Amino acid sequence: MTIDQGTWWRDAVVYQIYPRSFADANGDGVGDLVGARSRVPYLAALGVDAVWLSPFYPSALADGGYDVDDYRAVDPRIGTLDQFDALVAALHAAGIRLFVDIVPNHSSNRHAAFQAALSAGPGSPERDRYLFRPGLGPDRALPPTDWTANFGGPAWEPVGDGEFYFHLFAPEQPDWNWANPLVREDFLTTLRFWADHGVDGFRIDVAAALAKDFSADPLPSAAELAAIPFGPTHPFYDRDEIDEIYAGWRAAFDEYDPPRVAVAELWAEPSPRKARYAKILGQAFFFDFLHAGFDARRVRRVVDDVLSWTAASGSAPTWVLSNHDVVRHATRFGLPDVDSDDIWAGDRRDRRWLAARGAEPAEDVEAGLRRARALTLFMLALPGSSYLYQGEELGLREVADLPDNARQDPIFARSGGRDIGRDGCRVPLPWTPGGPSFGFGPGGAHLPQPAWFKTYAVAVQESDPASTLNLYRRALAARRDLLARPGVSNDLTWLPTDDHVLAFARGPWTCLLNTGTTPVPLPEGEIIVASGDLDDDQSSVPGETAVWLLT
Repeated sequence: MTIDQGTWWRDAVVYQIYPRSFADANGDGVGDLVGARSRVPYLAALGVDAVWLSPFYPSALADGGYDVDDYRAVDPRIGTLDQFDALVAALHAAGIRLFVDIVPNHSSNRHAAFQAALSAGPGSPERDRYLFRPGLGPDRALPPTDWTANFGGPAWEPVGDGEFYFHLFAPEQPDWNWANPLVREDFLTTLRFWADHGVDGFRIDVAAALAKDFSADPLPSAAELAAIPFGPTHPFYDRDEIDEIYAGWRAAFDEYDPPRVAVAELWAEPSPRKARYAKILGQAFFFDFLHAGFDARRVRRVVDDVLSWTAASGSAPTWVLSNHDVVRHATRFGLPDVDSDDIWAGDRRDRRWLAARGAEPAEDVEAGLRRARALTLFMLALPGSSYLYQGEELGLREVADLPDNARQDPIFARSGGRDIGRDGCRVPLPWTPGGPSFGFGPGGAHLPQPAWFKTYAVAVQESDPASTLNLYRRALAARRDLLARPGVSNDLTWLPTDDHVLAFARGPWTCLLNTGTTPVPLPEGEIIVASGDLDDDQSSVPGETAVWLLT
Protein backbone atom coordinates (compact mmCIF):
# COMPACT_ATOMS: atom_id res chain seq x y z
CA MET A 1 0.00 0.00 0.00
CA THR A 2 2.50 2.61 -1.20
CA ILE A 3 1.09 5.90 -2.43
CA ASP A 4 2.06 7.81 -5.57
CA GLN A 5 5.81 8.33 -5.76
CA GLY A 6 5.62 11.67 -7.52
CA THR A 7 3.62 13.71 -5.02
CA TRP A 8 4.50 17.18 -3.75
CA TRP A 9 5.29 16.28 -0.15
CA ARG A 10 8.28 14.10 -1.03
CA ASP A 11 10.62 17.09 -1.15
CA ALA A 12 8.54 19.80 0.54
CA VAL A 13 9.80 22.31 3.09
CA VAL A 14 7.18 22.40 5.85
CA TYR A 15 6.99 25.22 8.41
CA GLN A 16 5.51 24.40 11.81
CA ILE A 17 3.23 27.04 13.35
CA TYR A 18 2.59 26.71 17.08
CA PRO A 19 -0.54 28.89 16.83
CA ARG A 20 -0.64 30.29 20.37
CA SER A 21 2.86 31.70 19.89
CA PHE A 22 2.96 32.76 16.23
CA ALA A 23 0.91 35.96 15.79
CA ASP A 24 -1.86 37.52 17.90
CA ALA A 25 -4.40 39.69 16.07
CA ASN A 26 -6.84 40.51 18.88
CA GLY A 27 -4.34 41.48 21.57
CA ASP A 28 -5.29 38.92 24.22
CA GLY A 29 -1.73 37.58 24.41
CA VAL A 30 -2.56 34.32 22.61
CA GLY A 31 -1.82 33.73 18.95
CA ASP A 32 -4.81 33.15 16.70
CA LEU A 33 -5.88 32.19 13.20
CA VAL A 34 -6.40 35.78 12.07
CA GLY A 35 -2.86 36.55 13.19
CA ALA A 36 -1.54 33.53 11.32
CA ARG A 37 -3.40 34.59 8.19
CA SER A 38 -1.81 38.05 8.40
CA ARG A 39 1.60 36.39 8.18
CA VAL A 40 0.95 34.37 5.02
CA PRO A 41 2.95 36.90 2.93
CA TYR A 42 5.87 36.35 5.32
CA LEU A 43 5.64 32.58 4.81
CA ALA A 44 5.47 33.04 1.05
CA ALA A 45 8.55 35.28 1.10
CA LEU A 46 10.35 32.70 3.24
CA GLY A 47 9.70 30.16 0.48
CA VAL A 48 8.07 27.25 2.31
CA ASP A 49 5.89 24.71 0.53
CA ALA A 50 3.55 23.85 3.38
CA VAL A 51 2.55 24.79 6.91
CA TRP A 52 2.01 22.37 9.77
CA LEU A 53 -0.48 23.90 12.19
CA SER A 54 -0.17 22.58 15.74
CA PRO A 55 -3.40 22.00 17.71
CA PHE A 56 -6.02 24.74 17.47
CA TYR A 57 -8.88 22.68 18.94
CA PRO A 58 -10.86 23.51 22.11
CA SER A 59 -8.65 22.56 25.05
CA ALA A 60 -8.01 23.27 28.72
CA LEU A 61 -4.31 23.54 27.75
CA ALA A 62 -3.21 20.90 30.22
CA ASP A 63 -0.61 20.04 27.57
CA GLY A 64 -0.39 22.98 25.23
CA GLY A 65 -3.48 22.01 23.22
CA TYR A 66 -2.63 18.31 22.91
CA ASP A 67 -5.48 17.62 25.32
CA VAL A 68 -8.35 17.93 22.83
CA ASP A 69 -11.94 18.57 23.94
CA ASP A 70 -13.48 18.44 20.46
CA TYR A 71 -11.63 17.25 17.34
CA ARG A 72 -14.00 18.95 14.91
CA ALA A 73 -14.02 22.48 16.29
CA VAL A 74 -11.75 25.51 16.75
CA ASP A 75 -10.81 26.86 20.17
CA PRO A 76 -12.71 30.18 20.52
CA ARG A 77 -9.53 31.77 21.92
CA ILE A 78 -7.81 30.96 18.62
CA GLY A 79 -10.63 31.64 16.19
CA THR A 80 -13.62 30.23 14.39
CA LEU A 81 -14.17 27.63 11.70
CA ASP A 82 -14.78 30.43 9.19
CA GLN A 83 -11.44 31.95 10.14
CA PHE A 84 -9.81 28.55 9.69
CA ASP A 85 -11.32 28.32 6.20
CA ALA A 86 -10.00 31.80 5.43
CA LEU A 87 -6.51 30.78 6.53
CA VAL A 88 -6.64 27.69 4.30
CA ALA A 89 -7.76 29.84 1.37
CA ALA A 90 -4.97 32.38 1.95
CA LEU A 91 -2.32 29.68 2.18
CA HIS A 92 -3.54 27.92 -0.95
CA ALA A 93 -3.69 31.21 -2.84
CA ALA A 94 0.00 31.68 -1.94
CA GLY A 95 0.84 28.16 -3.16
CA ILE A 96 1.29 26.83 0.39
CA ARG A 97 -0.36 23.60 1.52
CA LEU A 98 -1.54 22.80 5.03
CA PHE A 99 -0.95 19.97 7.49
CA VAL A 100 -2.89 19.97 10.75
CA ASP A 101 -2.11 18.08 13.93
CA ILE A 102 -4.32 15.11 14.76
CA VAL A 103 -4.05 13.72 18.30
CA PRO A 104 -5.36 10.13 18.20
CA ASN A 105 -3.65 8.51 21.20
CA HIS A 106 -5.66 10.41 23.79
CA SER A 107 -8.43 12.95 24.20
CA SER A 108 -8.80 15.45 27.01
CA ASN A 109 -10.65 14.46 30.15
CA ARG A 110 -13.26 17.08 29.17
CA HIS A 111 -14.12 15.33 25.89
CA ALA A 112 -17.81 14.36 25.70
CA ALA A 113 -16.95 10.69 25.21
CA PHE A 114 -14.80 10.59 28.33
CA GLN A 115 -17.40 12.40 30.41
CA ALA A 116 -19.95 9.83 29.21
CA ALA A 117 -17.56 7.05 30.20
CA LEU A 118 -17.26 8.43 33.72
CA SER A 119 -21.03 8.69 34.07
CA ALA A 120 -21.81 5.26 32.62
CA GLY A 121 -19.76 3.26 35.11
CA PRO A 122 -17.75 0.02 35.04
CA GLY A 123 -18.43 -2.47 32.26
CA SER A 124 -20.36 -0.01 30.10
CA PRO A 125 -19.91 0.42 26.33
CA GLU A 126 -18.98 4.05 27.02
CA ARG A 127 -16.02 3.00 29.15
CA ASP A 128 -14.84 0.64 26.43
CA ARG A 129 -13.89 3.65 24.33
CA TYR A 130 -11.04 4.26 26.79
CA LEU A 131 -8.69 1.99 28.75
CA PHE A 132 -10.34 1.45 32.12
CA ARG A 133 -9.16 -1.37 34.36
CA PRO A 134 -10.18 -2.46 37.86
CA GLY A 135 -7.82 -1.54 40.67
CA LEU A 136 -5.88 -4.10 42.67
CA GLY A 137 -6.15 -5.03 46.32
CA PRO A 138 -9.15 -5.95 48.48
CA ASP A 139 -10.75 -2.51 48.04
CA ARG A 140 -9.43 -2.04 44.45
CA ALA A 141 -7.60 1.08 45.58
CA LEU A 142 -4.23 0.18 44.00
CA PRO A 143 -3.46 0.94 40.34
CA PRO A 144 -3.38 -1.98 37.87
CA THR A 145 0.42 -1.56 37.43
CA ASP A 146 3.26 0.54 38.80
CA TRP A 147 3.88 2.16 35.41
CA THR A 148 4.97 5.79 35.23
CA ALA A 149 3.44 8.27 32.76
CA ASN A 150 5.72 10.03 30.28
CA PHE A 151 5.10 13.34 32.04
CA GLY A 152 5.82 11.85 35.47
CA GLY A 153 3.63 10.34 38.15
CA PRO A 154 1.47 7.22 37.86
CA ALA A 155 0.13 6.15 34.46
CA TRP A 156 -3.23 5.15 36.01
CA GLU A 157 -5.79 7.56 37.48
CA PRO A 158 -8.55 6.42 39.86
CA VAL A 159 -12.13 7.52 39.17
CA GLY A 160 -13.62 6.63 42.57
CA ASP A 161 -15.56 3.49 41.73
CA GLY A 162 -12.76 0.93 41.90
CA GLU A 163 -11.55 1.53 38.34
CA PHE A 164 -8.56 3.39 36.93
CA TYR A 165 -7.97 4.76 33.45
CA PHE A 166 -4.67 4.66 31.59
CA HIS A 167 -2.93 7.86 30.48
CA LEU A 168 0.42 7.68 28.72
CA PHE A 169 0.92 11.40 29.38
CA ALA A 170 -0.96 13.68 31.81
CA PRO A 171 -4.05 12.61 33.83
CA GLU A 172 -6.00 15.12 31.74
CA GLN A 173 -5.18 13.01 28.65
CA PRO A 174 -6.97 9.62 28.89
CA ASP A 175 -5.89 7.17 26.19
CA TRP A 176 -8.41 5.96 23.62
CA ASN A 177 -9.09 2.25 23.16
CA TRP A 178 -8.28 1.70 19.50
CA ALA A 179 -9.58 -1.86 19.63
CA ASN A 180 -13.06 -0.31 19.77
CA PRO A 181 -14.54 0.11 16.24
CA LEU A 182 -16.49 3.20 17.33
CA VAL A 183 -13.22 4.98 18.13
CA ARG A 184 -11.82 4.07 14.72
CA GLU A 185 -14.91 5.25 12.87
CA ASP A 186 -15.09 8.52 14.79
CA PHE A 187 -11.52 9.40 13.84
CA LEU A 188 -12.21 8.63 10.19
CA THR A 189 -15.08 11.11 10.44
CA THR A 190 -12.65 13.68 11.88
CA LEU A 191 -10.10 13.13 9.11
CA ARG A 192 -12.77 13.56 6.45
CA PHE A 193 -14.12 16.67 8.21
CA TRP A 194 -10.79 18.51 7.95
CA ALA A 195 -10.02 17.17 4.47
CA ASP A 196 -13.37 18.59 3.39
CA HIS A 197 -12.21 21.93 4.80
CA GLY A 198 -9.20 21.90 2.50
CA VAL A 199 -6.53 20.33 4.70
CA ASP A 200 -3.84 18.67 2.59
CA GLY A 201 -2.31 16.43 5.24
CA PHE A 202 -2.05 15.46 8.89
CA ARG A 203 0.74 15.24 11.43
CA ILE A 204 -0.08 12.28 13.69
CA ASP A 205 0.82 12.84 17.33
CA VAL A 206 2.27 9.84 19.24
CA ALA A 207 1.70 7.76 16.12
CA ALA A 208 3.30 4.54 17.38
CA ALA A 209 1.20 4.14 20.55
CA LEU A 210 -2.39 3.69 19.33
CA ALA A 211 -2.56 -0.11 19.38
CA LYS A 212 -2.39 -1.50 22.91
CA ASP A 213 -2.71 -4.96 24.44
CA PHE A 214 -3.35 -5.04 28.18
CA SER A 215 -4.61 -8.63 28.21
CA ALA A 216 -1.61 -10.16 30.02
CA ASP A 217 -2.38 -11.37 33.53
CA PRO A 218 -0.61 -9.97 35.34
CA LEU A 219 0.56 -7.01 33.31
CA PRO A 220 4.33 -6.50 33.41
CA SER A 221 5.85 -4.42 36.17
CA ALA A 222 7.57 -1.14 35.36
CA ALA A 223 10.95 -2.87 35.54
CA GLU A 224 9.78 -5.64 33.22
CA LEU A 225 8.21 -3.11 30.85
CA ALA A 226 11.51 -1.23 30.54
CA ALA A 227 13.16 -4.38 29.22
CA ILE A 228 10.60 -4.97 26.45
CA PRO A 229 11.72 -3.52 23.09
CA PHE A 230 9.33 -1.38 21.09
CA GLY A 231 7.53 -3.66 18.67
CA PRO A 232 5.10 -6.58 18.51
CA THR A 233 5.62 -7.72 22.12
CA HIS A 234 5.39 -4.29 23.75
CA PRO A 235 2.01 -3.57 25.42
CA PHE A 236 1.63 -0.16 23.79
CA TYR A 237 4.51 0.94 21.54
CA ASP A 238 4.87 0.04 17.85
CA ARG A 239 2.65 -3.04 17.82
CA ASP A 240 1.88 -4.69 14.49
CA GLU A 241 -1.87 -4.09 14.86
CA ILE A 242 -1.28 -0.40 14.24
CA ASP A 243 -0.80 -1.12 10.52
CA GLU A 244 -4.49 -2.03 10.22
CA ILE A 245 -5.50 1.27 11.83
CA TYR A 246 -3.44 3.33 9.41
CA ALA A 247 -4.55 1.25 6.44
CA GLY A 248 -8.05 2.52 7.25
CA TRP A 249 -6.71 6.08 7.31
CA ARG A 250 -5.00 5.55 3.95
CA ALA A 251 -8.27 4.36 2.44
CA ALA A 252 -9.95 7.56 3.70
CA PHE A 253 -7.11 9.72 2.33
CA ASP A 254 -7.45 8.05 -1.07
CA GLU A 255 -11.08 9.16 -1.30
CA TYR A 256 -9.72 12.62 -2.19
CA ASP A 257 -8.08 13.94 -5.32
CA PRO A 258 -5.26 14.51 -4.76
CA PRO A 259 -4.98 11.93 -1.97
CA ARG A 260 -4.30 13.36 1.45
CA VAL A 261 -1.04 12.49 3.19
CA ALA A 262 0.18 12.13 6.76
CA VAL A 263 3.45 12.27 8.65
CA ALA A 264 3.79 10.07 11.72
CA GLU A 265 5.48 11.35 14.88
CA LEU A 266 7.69 8.51 16.07
CA TRP A 267 9.79 9.08 19.17
CA ALA A 268 11.27 5.60 19.14
CA GLU A 269 14.75 4.17 19.10
CA PRO A 270 16.43 4.00 15.69
CA SER A 271 14.63 1.23 13.88
CA PRO A 272 13.83 0.31 10.29
CA ARG A 273 10.32 -0.57 11.55
CA LYS A 274 9.58 3.15 11.41
CA ALA A 275 9.64 3.15 7.62
CA ARG A 276 6.47 1.04 7.44
CA TYR A 277 4.46 3.96 8.84
CA ALA A 278 5.72 6.11 5.99
CA LYS A 279 4.96 3.40 3.46
CA ILE A 280 1.26 3.52 4.40
CA LEU A 281 0.85 7.19 5.35
CA GLY A 282 3.43 8.95 3.16
CA GLN A 283 5.99 10.11 5.71
CA ALA A 284 7.31 9.52 9.21
CA PHE A 285 9.54 11.73 11.28
CA PHE A 286 13.06 10.37 11.67
CA PHE A 287 14.21 12.24 14.77
CA ASP A 288 17.54 10.41 14.68
CA PHE A 289 18.86 13.43 12.74
CA LEU A 290 17.71 15.82 15.46
CA HIS A 291 19.62 13.81 18.06
CA ALA A 292 22.84 13.36 16.07
CA GLY A 293 24.33 16.61 17.33
CA PHE A 294 26.96 18.60 15.45
CA ASP A 295 29.15 15.57 14.82
CA ALA A 296 30.10 14.52 11.28
CA ARG A 297 30.41 10.81 12.08
CA ARG A 298 27.01 10.55 13.78
CA VAL A 299 25.28 12.72 11.18
CA ARG A 300 26.54 10.58 8.31
CA ARG A 301 25.47 7.38 10.06
CA VAL A 302 21.96 8.76 10.58
CA VAL A 303 21.66 9.96 6.97
CA ASP A 304 22.74 6.56 5.66
CA ASP A 305 20.31 4.75 7.97
CA VAL A 306 17.32 6.93 7.10
CA LEU A 307 17.96 6.81 3.36
CA SER A 308 18.25 3.02 3.46
CA TRP A 309 15.05 2.61 5.49
CA THR A 310 13.02 4.89 3.26
CA ALA A 311 14.42 3.42 0.04
CA ALA A 312 13.39 -0.05 1.17
CA SER A 313 9.82 1.10 1.85
CA GLY A 314 9.47 3.46 -1.11
CA SER A 315 8.66 6.35 1.23
CA ALA A 316 10.19 9.81 1.50
CA PRO A 317 12.83 10.81 4.09
CA THR A 318 12.07 13.59 6.55
CA TRP A 319 14.62 15.79 8.30
CA VAL A 320 14.08 18.01 11.32
CA LEU A 321 16.27 19.90 13.80
CA SER A 322 13.72 21.69 16.02
CA ASN A 323 10.07 21.55 17.00
CA HIS A 324 7.78 22.48 19.88
CA ASP A 325 9.00 19.55 22.03
CA VAL A 326 12.77 20.09 22.05
CA VAL A 327 15.38 22.68 22.94
CA ARG A 328 15.91 24.96 19.94
CA HIS A 329 18.90 23.77 17.97
CA ALA A 330 20.68 27.15 18.06
CA THR A 331 20.94 26.55 21.81
CA ARG A 332 21.51 22.77 21.66
CA PHE A 333 24.56 23.30 19.47
CA GLY A 334 25.88 25.92 21.91
CA LEU A 335 25.94 23.39 24.76
CA PRO A 336 28.65 20.79 25.32
CA ASP A 337 28.02 17.79 23.09
CA VAL A 338 27.54 14.29 24.43
CA ASP A 339 30.74 12.39 23.69
CA SER A 340 29.03 9.14 22.81
CA ASP A 341 27.91 7.06 19.86
CA ASP A 342 24.45 7.04 21.45
CA ILE A 343 22.63 9.72 19.48
CA TRP A 344 19.62 9.25 21.76
CA ALA A 345 21.28 10.96 24.71
CA GLY A 346 18.07 12.87 25.10
CA ASP A 347 16.74 16.40 24.90
CA ARG A 348 16.02 16.41 28.63
CA ARG A 349 19.76 16.44 29.25
CA ASP A 350 19.86 19.78 27.48
CA ARG A 351 16.96 21.11 29.52
CA ARG A 352 18.61 20.02 32.77
CA TRP A 353 21.81 21.77 31.71
CA LEU A 354 19.91 24.96 30.93
CA ALA A 355 18.10 24.75 34.27
CA ALA A 356 21.49 25.07 35.98
CA ARG A 357 22.19 28.51 34.51
CA GLY A 358 25.59 29.76 35.60
CA ALA A 359 27.10 26.28 35.62
CA GLU A 360 30.23 25.93 33.54
CA PRO A 361 30.58 25.62 30.67
CA ALA A 362 27.76 27.99 29.78
CA GLU A 363 25.92 28.18 26.46
CA ASP A 364 28.17 29.43 23.66
CA VAL A 365 25.70 31.62 21.79
CA GLU A 366 27.90 32.46 18.80
CA ALA A 367 29.04 28.89 18.21
CA GLY A 368 25.48 27.62 18.63
CA LEU A 369 24.20 29.91 15.89
CA ARG A 370 27.09 29.12 13.52
CA ARG A 371 26.50 25.39 13.91
CA ALA A 372 22.73 25.76 13.61
CA ARG A 373 23.04 27.68 10.35
CA ALA A 374 25.56 25.19 8.96
CA LEU A 375 23.66 22.02 9.81
CA THR A 376 20.38 23.55 8.61
CA LEU A 377 21.95 24.27 5.21
CA PHE A 378 23.24 20.69 5.12
CA MET A 379 19.77 19.38 6.02
CA LEU A 380 18.05 21.41 3.30
CA ALA A 381 20.34 19.83 0.70
CA LEU A 382 19.43 16.26 1.65
CA PRO A 383 16.96 14.29 -0.49
CA GLY A 384 13.46 14.34 1.01
CA SER A 385 11.46 16.90 2.92
CA SER A 386 12.60 19.27 5.67
CA TYR A 387 10.47 20.43 8.59
CA LEU A 388 11.21 23.84 10.10
CA TYR A 389 9.96 25.16 13.45
CA GLN A 390 8.71 28.73 13.74
CA GLY A 391 11.50 31.08 14.81
CA GLU A 392 14.41 28.87 13.78
CA GLU A 393 14.66 31.00 10.63
CA LEU A 394 15.48 33.87 13.01
CA GLY A 395 18.16 31.87 14.80
CA LEU A 396 16.10 32.02 17.99
CA ARG A 397 17.59 30.47 21.09
CA GLU A 398 15.84 28.69 23.91
CA VAL A 399 14.38 30.97 26.60
CA ALA A 400 15.70 28.97 29.52
CA ASP A 401 15.22 31.36 32.42
CA LEU A 402 11.44 31.74 32.50
CA PRO A 403 10.10 32.34 36.01
CA ASP A 404 8.59 29.25 37.58
CA ASN A 405 5.16 30.86 37.93
CA ALA A 406 5.05 31.50 34.16
CA ARG A 407 5.74 27.92 33.09
CA GLN A 408 2.83 26.10 31.48
CA ASP A 409 4.28 22.73 30.48
CA PRO A 410 2.96 19.87 32.67
CA ILE A 411 6.41 18.29 32.59
CA PHE A 412 7.68 21.05 34.89
CA ALA A 413 5.01 20.53 37.53
CA ARG A 414 4.90 16.74 37.36
CA SER A 415 8.69 16.46 37.66
CA GLY A 416 8.72 18.70 40.71
CA GLY A 417 10.70 21.27 38.73
CA ARG A 418 13.57 18.87 37.99
CA ASP A 419 12.79 19.22 34.27
CA ILE A 420 12.12 22.80 33.21
CA GLY A 421 9.89 21.57 30.40
CA ARG A 422 9.30 22.77 26.85
CA ASP A 423 8.05 26.33 27.37
CA GLY A 424 11.43 27.78 26.40
CA CYS A 425 10.92 26.92 22.72
CA ARG A 426 7.28 28.08 22.75
CA VAL A 427 7.76 31.74 23.65
CA PRO A 428 5.86 34.00 21.18
CA LEU A 429 7.87 35.19 18.19
CA PRO A 430 9.45 38.66 17.89
CA TRP A 431 8.31 40.45 14.76
CA THR A 432 9.50 44.00 15.61
CA PRO A 433 12.22 45.31 17.94
CA GLY A 434 9.73 47.22 20.12
CA GLY A 435 6.14 47.28 21.28
CA PRO A 436 4.39 45.46 24.13
CA SER A 437 5.23 42.02 22.71
CA PHE A 438 7.84 42.67 20.01
CA GLY A 439 5.11 42.77 17.37
CA PHE A 440 3.54 39.46 18.37
CA GLY A 441 0.30 41.34 19.06
CA PRO A 442 -1.09 44.62 20.42
CA GLY A 443 -1.22 43.20 23.94
CA GLY A 444 1.30 41.15 25.90
CA ALA A 445 2.38 37.56 25.34
CA HIS A 446 1.21 34.44 27.14
CA LEU A 447 4.83 33.55 27.93
CA PRO A 448 7.31 36.31 28.86
CA GLN A 449 9.71 37.35 26.11
CA PRO A 450 13.29 38.27 27.06
CA ALA A 451 14.73 41.68 26.22
CA TRP A 452 17.27 40.10 23.86
CA PHE A 453 14.43 39.07 21.54
CA LYS A 454 14.55 42.54 19.96
CA THR A 455 17.81 41.75 18.17
CA TYR A 456 16.24 38.65 16.62
CA ALA A 457 13.07 40.38 15.38
CA VAL A 458 11.91 39.86 11.80
CA ALA A 459 11.96 43.59 11.05
CA VAL A 460 15.59 43.83 12.20
CA GLN A 461 16.73 40.82 10.21
CA GLU A 462 14.96 41.72 6.99
CA SER A 463 17.31 44.69 6.50
CA ASP A 464 20.48 42.70 7.25
CA PRO A 465 21.74 40.64 4.27
CA ALA A 466 23.81 38.45 6.60
CA SER A 467 20.91 37.65 8.96
CA THR A 468 19.72 34.13 9.60
CA LEU A 469 16.32 35.02 8.14
CA ASN A 470 17.89 36.09 4.85
CA LEU A 471 20.06 32.95 4.85
CA TYR A 472 16.90 30.83 5.05
CA ARG A 473 15.25 32.86 2.29
CA ARG A 474 18.26 32.47 0.00
CA ALA A 475 18.59 28.79 0.78
CA LEU A 476 14.93 27.97 0.17
CA ALA A 477 14.87 29.93 -3.08
CA ALA A 478 18.07 28.21 -4.25
CA ARG A 479 16.75 24.81 -3.17
CA ARG A 480 13.63 25.24 -5.29
CA ASP A 481 15.69 26.28 -8.31
CA LEU A 482 18.15 23.42 -7.86
CA LEU A 483 15.45 20.78 -7.55
CA ALA A 484 14.04 21.95 -10.88
CA ARG A 485 17.45 21.78 -12.55
CA PRO A 486 18.06 18.87 -14.97
CA GLY A 487 20.43 16.29 -13.57
CA VAL A 488 19.78 16.95 -9.88
CA SER A 489 19.27 13.53 -8.34
CA ASN A 490 16.91 12.26 -5.66
CA ASP A 491 19.86 10.25 -4.36
CA LEU A 492 23.16 11.42 -2.96
CA THR A 493 26.75 10.32 -3.47
CA TRP A 494 29.17 10.84 -0.61
CA LEU A 495 32.42 12.50 -1.61
CA PRO A 496 35.78 11.63 -0.01
CA THR A 497 36.64 14.02 2.83
CA ASP A 498 38.78 14.36 5.93
CA ASP A 499 37.47 13.84 9.45
CA HIS A 500 34.94 16.44 10.63
CA VAL A 501 33.90 17.13 7.03
CA LEU A 502 30.88 15.81 5.14
CA ALA A 503 30.34 16.35 1.43
CA PHE A 504 27.86 14.85 -0.99
CA ALA A 505 26.68 15.41 -4.53
CA ARG A 506 23.21 15.23 -6.04
CA GLY A 507 24.29 15.40 -9.64
CA PRO A 508 25.63 18.93 -10.21
CA TRP A 509 24.56 20.08 -6.71
CA THR A 510 27.29 19.65 -4.10
CA CYS A 511 26.99 20.33 -0.37
CA LEU A 512 30.00 20.51 1.96
CA LEU A 513 29.76 20.77 5.77
CA ASN A 514 32.82 21.50 7.89
CA THR A 515 32.02 20.55 11.50
CA GLY A 516 35.59 21.19 12.62
CA THR A 517 37.16 24.47 13.69
CA THR A 518 39.85 24.87 10.99
CA PRO A 519 39.27 25.76 7.32
CA VAL A 520 39.17 23.06 4.63
CA PRO A 521 39.65 23.45 0.85
CA LEU A 522 36.61 24.53 -1.11
CA PRO A 523 35.86 22.31 -4.13
CA GLU A 524 35.71 23.94 -7.55
CA GLY A 525 32.30 25.19 -8.63
CA GLU A 526 29.89 28.08 -8.52
CA ILE A 527 29.03 29.07 -4.94
CA ILE A 528 25.26 29.13 -4.53
CA VAL A 529 24.86 29.84 -0.82
CA ALA A 530 27.00 29.55 2.32
CA SER A 531 25.97 29.49 5.96
CA GLY A 532 28.69 31.97 6.92
CA ASP A 533 31.37 34.20 5.44
CA LEU A 534 33.99 32.46 3.32
CA ASP A 535 37.61 33.54 3.14
CA ASP A 536 38.36 36.54 0.93
CA ASP A 537 39.75 34.40 -1.88
CA GLN A 538 36.90 31.88 -1.46
CA SER A 539 39.35 29.00 -1.57
CA SER A 540 38.38 27.40 1.72
CA VAL A 541 35.41 26.73 3.97
CA PRO A 542 35.84 27.97 7.56
CA GLY A 543 35.05 25.77 10.52
CA GLU A 544 31.40 25.24 11.48
CA THR A 545 30.25 26.33 8.03
CA ALA A 546 28.36 24.73 5.13
CA VAL A 547 28.31 25.69 1.46
CA TRP A 548 26.35 24.71 -1.65
CA LEU A 549 28.09 24.57 -5.01
CA LEU A 550 27.00 24.01 -8.58
CA THR A 551 29.59 21.92 -10.37
